Amino acid sequence: MSSGGPSQPSPYTPPPGPQQQPPAPHGYPQQQPPAPQGYPQQYGAQQYAQSNYAPPAFGQRPAYASVLAQPTPYSPPAPVAPSPAQGLPALPARRRAGGVALGILFGFLGLLLLGLIAYFGLFLGPLASVIGLVLALVPLAVVFFVVRMIDRWEPEPKTLVFFAVAWGAVAAVGLTLLVDLGLSVVLGPRGEVASAVIQAPIVEELWKGVGVLVIFLIARRSFDGPVDGVVYGALVGAGFAFTENIQYFAISLIEGGSGQLTVTFIMRAIMSPFAHAMFTSLTGLAIGLAARRHASAGAAVGFGLLGMLGAMFLHGLWNGSSFANFFLLYFVLQVPLFVGFIFGIIALRREEARLTKARLGDYAAAGWFTPEEVTMLATPAGRKTGLQWAAQLRGDRRPLMREFIKDATTLAAVRQRAITGRDPMATVDEQALLVRTRAARAALLAY
Repeated sequence: MSSGGPSQPSPYTPPPGPQQQPPAPHGYPQQQPPAPQGYPQQYGAQQYAQSNYAPPAFGQRPAYASVLAQPTPYSPPAPVAPSPAQGLPALPARRRAGGVALGILFGFLGLLLLGLIAYFGLFLGPLASVIGLVLALVPLAVVFFVVRMIDRWEPEPKTLVFFAVAWGAVAAVGLTLLVDLGLSVVLGPRGEVASAVIQAPIVEELWKGVGVLVIFLIARRSFDGPVDGVVYGALVGAGFAFTENIQYFAISLIEGGSGQLTVTFIMRAIMSPFAHAMFTSLTGLAIGLAARRHASAGAAVGFGLLGMLGAMFLHGLWNGSSFANFFLLYFVLQVPLFVGFIFGIIALRREEARLTKARLGDYAAAGWFTPEEVTMLATPAGRKTGLQWAAQLRGDRRPLMREFIKDATTLAAVRQRAITGRDPMATVDEQALLVRTRAARAALLAY
């Protein structure tokens, strides 16, 4: 049917044949524009300009019979890729009461911190205190690095990690100083041996242990077992040692200059940076065992007191060695205790891996994971292999793999709490974590 204008040429119509060129001016040779590269030489620019299929080099657009006959350019939008999960839920769901209590405790720590700053400034002086603080950062960094290596299997919330260090560095030290001051007023001066071997271990380990117990009470859903208890206890002990080292380093500088300061630094920062962390980790270990056994708050206090007794004994033994042959007791007693502590941590980590694999195996039996994924998520070698594989994917998907591992490990801990019946929110967390792990798997495998 005609549209009222001239009909369009056939799509297979060849370019028109050569036409007569107008004569060149007198004295000039007859010239013809060269054809574009790749096209036959017998066709010129003018001939291609008259064709509906001119090459792009000549820029000739086809003519249409009318405006209505021109095709309308249309670019349909690309469809939106479906999300594997509509809005991933955040985890874990926090208890409002626990958050309020934590905020109040941070306020309490702030007040004590002001008192400690005034104490160091008045009795030790700003310069000695600053030098002691800088030097005390060295053993704190070493202990914190080791503790975080222990905590890599199932990392604790950063807020609780900060609170544990702050409790040891501020509350435990401040409350210990207040008790020492009160005992001095009531009982008068005491002997150096009694103060170092009896009073200091009892008072210091009591307040440090209280910090671990407070974390258990306000954040029981983040306190799953012995490894968590060791981590929180070691962090509290590291914080306490940090502030105590500031005092020891500053006093050594004031009394004996750089020489005595060097000796004190070697003794406390190099030879025994893990002492306080190791003592208080016994209290955390005991409370962690209570958490794993679904103990009540009262039972956890009882377990914690038993752990404190062990911490006080080791602390007193350590302080007593300074009044005997220190180096002999150090290599005969303290070094073997530290080696035993390391082997104990390794054994606890293996138990955590075994438990994680068993709990994820329950989900694999229900079809949520494959057996290969369980091995990848619940073993150190599997995690290493999984991260190496994710690094080779497009865009380096190791962050996604880390989230996958983290959520799967949390899922195993949630199921353990559900089995023991100590977490009424376990079902809600379980459903949310299953959604998150499915989304992470889909993102890892997406092309």
